[in-house]
Amino acid sequence: MSQTPGDPDLSAAGWQKRYDANQTGWDRGEPNPALLQWLKLGALKAGSVYVPGCGLGHEVVELAKRGFEVTAVDFTQSATQSLKQRLLNQGLVAEVLRESVLHYRDAAAFDAVYEQTCLCAIDPKQWTNYEQRLHASLRIGGKLFALFMQTDSPIGPPFHCDLDAMQELFHDCRWRWSDGRFTVDHPSGMKEIAVVLTKKES
Repeated sequence: MSQTPGDPDLSAAGWQKRYDANQTGWDRGEPNPALLQWLKLGALKAGSVYVPGCGLGHEVVELAKRGFEVTAVDFTQSATQSLKQRLLNQGLVAEVLRESVLHYRDAAAFDAVYEQTCLCAIDPKQWTNYEQRLHASLRIGGKLFALFMQTDSPIGPPFHCDLDAMQELFHDCRWRWSDGRFTVDHPSGMKEIAVVLTKKES
C-alpha cells in the first residue's frame, strides 16, 4: 500500500521504528486491568485464546501462566522476539507468530479472542477485513474480549473506536453483545471500553 506524505506509517517497518525509538505509549508494562477483571469473574474460561497484535505480550504471559493455550500474532520483529524470550525465561508455553493480523489464518477455531490496541492501530479502511478475520477465527459460541479505544480524535493511531461504529462493524447479526461493559483508564490519558461479544451461529 502506498503512503502519502503526512499519513502515519502503519506498516511493520513503521511499527518497528516506534519500538526502536521507544515510542510505545500504548504499552502498559503490565496486563490490562480489564483482562484481570474478566479472569477474576470467570468470564474468560480455560481454553484456546488468540491474541492479535500482541505487542510485548504482557497479557500473553499472564494467560500462559494460568494454563491457557495461547496463540499470539504480531508483525514486528522486536515485539515477537522479546515475547518469546520472556516466555522462555519463565518456563511458559505459547505460540508466538510474526505475521500480519490481516493475513493470519488458523485451521482450528479458538474458544476466545483477546483484542486490545490492535483494531485502533489498523487503518479504519481495513476494519471490515479485520472483523471478518476475528469472526472466522472463533468457534460458534466463542467470545471476543474487546477493548475499544476512545480518543475523541479523528487522527490516529490510535484511531477512535466510536461505540456506534463498533456496533455497526461487529453487527448483531453476527455477534451478541453482552450487557456488562465497563471502562478502563489508559496510561496515555485515554479510555478503553471493555466489551464481551459472542459469535452467533450463522
